Amino acid sequence: MPPHKILVVDDEPDLELLISQRFRKRIRANELDFAFAANGAEALEKLRADGQTEVVLTDINMPVMDGLTLLTRLHENHPMLRSVIVSAYGDMANIRTALNRGAYDFLTKPIDFQDLEITLDRTIREAGARRQAAADRESLLSLTKELDVARRIQESLVPRTFPPFPERTDFSIYGRMIPATQVGGDLFDFSLLDDHRLMFAIGDVSGKGVAAAMLMAVTRTLLRAAARKGMGPGECLHEVNQVLRMERVSSMFVTAFVGVLDARTGEVEYSNAGHNPPLLIRAGGGVEPTELTGGLVLGQFARATYGVKRTRLAPGESIVLYTDGVTEAMSPEYEQFSDERFQALLTRLWGRPAEEQVQAVMEAVSGFARGAPQSDDITMLNITYAGSGGTEGQPA
Repeated sequence: MPPHKILVVDDEPDLELLISQRFRKRIRANELDFAFAANGAEALEKLRADGQTEVVLTDINMPVMDGLTLLTRLHENHPMLRSVIVSAYGDMANIRTALNRGAYDFLTKPIDFQDLEITLDRTIREAGARRQAAADRESLLSLTKELDVARRIQESLVPRTFPPFPERTDFSIYGRMIPATQVGGDLFDFSLLDDHRLMFAIGDVSGKGVAAAMLMAVTRTLLRAAARKGMGPGECLHEVNQVLRMERVSSMFVTAFVGVLDARTGEVEYSNAGHNPPLLIRAGGGVEPTELTGGLVLGQFARATYGVKRTRLAPGESIVLYTDGVTEAMSPEYEQFSDERFQALLTRLWGRPAEEQVQAVMEAVSGFARGAPQSDDITMLNITYAGSGGTEGQPA
């Protein structure tokens, strides 16, 4: 560990010898390193030449530049330094001025060298704490900038343009994600596989923050790549699981649901990897969960298999994908929004376009939380089928 550097500023030539003798053991032990200047101007030159000085011990009355002027310059140009001023016992006016200009402590003449050592040690600790706080602040600012970049990257990976297929009248689709932190671990995605088939997916990475967001981005990319190869929902999940399992670098995992809507018939083929079963809003407002397919979470089990099931949407019916941030959103009284509240709300929303349904749920969850901290990412994706003729169902 390098020695603590102290700059002594005083025009008395004997002070350098006295300090060197008093602290000779600590100087030899490489604990302290003293430099000397005869006035404030010389001190500033030495500080410019050596940026490692931690403490300035300065007299007030000196030629060329006095100690009070030096303190002002230190405050302007070297804010991380800590300073101790030395003055006559009766010179309280100047001592108060020095303290007001940023001096950390003061000593009176004649100097008590035992008191000087105690004061220097305390000032060194304070200077170290000040430097550490500044370094921590810089690290935090740097991390904040990195998180902001990560957030923008993540947002670019999640669909943001709605309606995504304005020429389509046979279905409407809308999704929204609200991360619990600057970057989150939820994902949703969709794409047209051909003129008639819409692939859609949702996922939830265990944990939050940058690591979860990175795994989310990888999972989304793998799902898209598998779907573009022509794989069905179960095959997509199997492919993603194998890659994540082989490349796993942590204990994190992903729950996911992948579906394919045939817009000609309303048939939905799907597979579920340990995710919340999406809800079907049937004609008239009845809400029912999709059947489970027996799939395990992604990235943990090499031999996991992913079954496939099918359901059919009639015109006006919807399939609602969501993460548990919706149902587990907390009120200030630590009450959850709950599956029951969610399903009752969806019943009332039957017949509305996909965007209105999602926005209404998000507003309800926000109102329920009433400003309570968000503990998990909140994500929804709604696909409402209008039928091959493009007509929307209406509530009875």
